[in-house]
Amino acid sequence: MSLYLRVLSYLSPYKGLLVGGVLATFLFAATDAFSLITLIPFLNSLFGAEPTSIAAANDSLRWLLDNTVGHFISDTAAPQQALISIILFMLGVFFLKNIMDWAQQVLVVRLEQKVTRDMRNEVYDHLVDLDLRFFGHTRAGQVITRLTSDVDRLRTLVTRNIAKFTTSIFEILATVALMITISWQLTLIALVALPAMFGIWLPLLRRLRRGDRRVLDLAGEVASHIQETVFGIRLVKSFAAERYERDRFHRLSHRYYRTFVRTDAMRAAAGPLTETMAAIGTVLLLWFGSRLVFEAELTAPAFITFLVLSTKLYSPAKWLSKFRSIIGPGLAAAERVFEFLDAPIEISQQIDAMDFPGEHDTIRFEHVTFGYDPVEPVLEDIDFEVRRGEVVALVGPSGAGKSTLVDLLARFYDPTGGRILIDDVDIRRFSTRSLRSRFGIVTQETVLFHDTVRSNIAYGLPNASQESIERAADAAHASEFIRRLPEGYETVLGERGTRLSGGQRQRIAIARAILRDPPILIFDEATSALDTESERLVQEAINRLLQGRTVFVIAHRLSTIRHADRILVLKNGRLVESGRHEELLDRRGTYRQLYEMQFASA
Repeated sequence: MSLYLRVLSYLSPYKGLLVGGVLATFLFAATDAFSLITLIPFLNSLFGAEPTSIAAANDSLRWLLDNTVGHFISDTAAPQQALISIILFMLGVFFLKNIMDWAQQVLVVRLEQKVTRDMRNEVYDHLVDLDLRFFGHTRAGQVITRLTSDVDRLRTLVTRNIAKFTTSIFEILATVALMITISWQLTLIALVALPAMFGIWLPLLRRLRRGDRRVLDLAGEVASHIQETVFGIRLVKSFAAERYERDRFHRLSHRYYRTFVRTDAMRAAAGPLTETMAAIGTVLLLWFGSRLVFEAELTAPAFITFLVLSTKLYSPAKWLSKFRSIIGPGLAAAERVFEFLDAPIEISQQIDAMDFPGEHDTIRFEHVTFGYDPVEPVLEDIDFEVRRGEVVALVGPSGAGKSTLVDLLARFYDPTGGRILIDDVDIRRFSTRSLRSRFGIVTQETVLFHDTVRSNIAYGLPNASQESIERAADAAHASEFIRRLPEGYETVLGERGTRLSGGQRQRIAIARAILRDPPILIFDEATSALDTESERLVQEAINRLLQGRTVFVIAHRLSTIRHADRILVLKNGRLVESGRHEELLDRRGTYRQLYEMQFASA
């Protein structure tokens, strides 16, 4: 029940549209059912009887017809004139019904799109607020599926399915009300088949819910596999692994097909059964209704109209009997979307968080311990202090915890033990936005967006002037190749900056950092994947950027950090050495071993 209520909560901001849609739906159902009642005066007039005659005991329906269609028929009218009046009245009822049908559809579409916008915005807002830890154990395709197809299924559930549910309820109520005015005995017989219809689906509902959830999960796996293939297509081709990837995808695609077909087969099973129950109910109506006509308790036109109304009853009843299975995919999507929205944001800021000014004298790691899994720490008892303007290099074997250490400084994660202090203030006291805005981070894998060069350099600074952007590009040794691009700074770089080389992408990233003018810089393997010429240009740009800033440099190429003010050596998550290049070489410890391994041939 809580899931249903949470789904329906998305309608609450739009009560006006909701009330208008419900009212239009009610009027549509009422006029739709009443349009069939006009068959009685039409058939009566056609066969020469009094237009509003029903049967001796049917005073309520007689009153209804007298006070509606009866007003349009003159007491002295000839049969042909009466038929024309009835037909015009029927046209008016049909016109009003279609107006209400149009109104309810327009209102539902408006409501649907507003709800879709709100849901998609909420999911995306939560997406950008989530911590890196979440993305570390969640496949990108699963995230994208929740934002696209799952939200779309949830939108259908919240609007169209609920609108159809409301329409079906009103149609049943209006139809049953008019059926009762014709014959309460026949109405009871007509309603006998309804409980059987609803009972058919009950054993299947739980299995359908599990099946729908599995179908959505597999759809996310398919999307993830396609995304991985697209991003890794160069690797696939370089290893001639096309057949291997085809086989993997075909197996996954077949699992999706098999699960989808099995689930849909269960959903389709009740259709023939409900049709059978409807047919049995119709046969009973024919048998009992004919007796009422022969016994003069009901006129033939009223009986025919009742049969037409009963067929109108079974369609919404059949849909309602399958309602739980119809909304099954939507509920499964809702579970996945809400599971995503309920994913905790671990890096939260205090209510009274202060702004980080950027200016600082010291940064201190005070006995910091951290692990992605609490049982297996990545960093243990890290303790050191950095003064403003120092260039600190972090070196060590792969997996030593270098990148994790700077991630803690930018508060992408929080330590599981110890503290990180800036001027004796725990960084958790600062707002995350103000803290991260004072960092410039350049990584080995440069992130560029499918946008112009200018927008990529000015990312996060939409009001930056063209002059300041060009100065940043000059300082990063990027302006020369930018001017050679087809449209200069307005050139769209393509997805992930594929139009540029690795060195060019790095220089764009450095220009971005220069424009930000941050007091603290982090370089995470910024030149490790570049050729010699690109590395030289990028290193020159980095040297310009270092001046007057506190800098953390992660490097595997020890030649790039020889002139660092201090080198911190990490091994197995612990800080094992600290000092300048020459000092560490003299100690003949871990740093000396790393250095000799790199320069053994020399």
